[in-house]
Amino acid sequence: MDFRRAAAFCTHWLVALALLPSAAPGQVIRFESGGLQFQTLTKGGVTVMFAALPMHVREYSILQVAVQNGSKASWTFKAEDFVFERSDGTRLPGAPARQVVGKLIEKGGRGDVIKLGQTYEQSLYGQARFKSTNGYEQRRQAAFAEVSNTKVKAAAVASAVAFPSVKLQPGQSTDGAVFYPTNGKGLGSGKLRLSAAGEIFEFEEIHPHSQTPNP
Repeated sequence: MDFRRAAAFCTHWLVALALLPSAAPGQVIRFESGGLQFQTLTKGGVTVMFAALPMHVREYSILQVAVQNGSKASWTFKAEDFVFERSDGTRLPGAPARQVVGKLIEKGGRGDVIKLGQTYEQSLYGQARFKSTNGYEQRRQAAFAEVSNTKVKAAAVASAVAFPSVKLQPGQSTDGAVFYPTNGKGLGSGKLRLSAAGEIFEFEEIHPHSQTPNP
């Protein structure tokens, strides 16, 4: 990664939240950025934003998620909180980050993991509506500062990309990829639902047909 681009990313994410169209409290806003279809929702001062990434990694479908804690309290968020409810009623909670990292390294292979990192970065750099104070770029720099072995670097990428279990203090924000085990068949149509920060975040139905499996 070019660290100038990384620095540019760190100046982007939160700045353009002020540019979002005005909306009533609890109203979902849709927008397109970097070729992806995003939805964002604010409740109780907490803003959640997501988009479906246009790729699979092995058996996983992936959502890019970002959370900003603009409330006056500290809140904990984790991948399992992000439940995708398919139109047929099937509920798919996000897989725990540690579980995902282990499987990606065991079965995914270095090439798949590196491609995932590149796709995630392109998505982040392609849009400018959120700035993470404790997100992918911070995790990536911390992980890569401690490794040199190629195989271990793949593990570092996976660890940086996966949405962590994190406690956000007021004013803090984070981002990451939430993985859903779909056996390579895609998420299908449905809604994202999140129970966190004392609120229920329910987004509008999405149709992520643009996702394509890795070769």
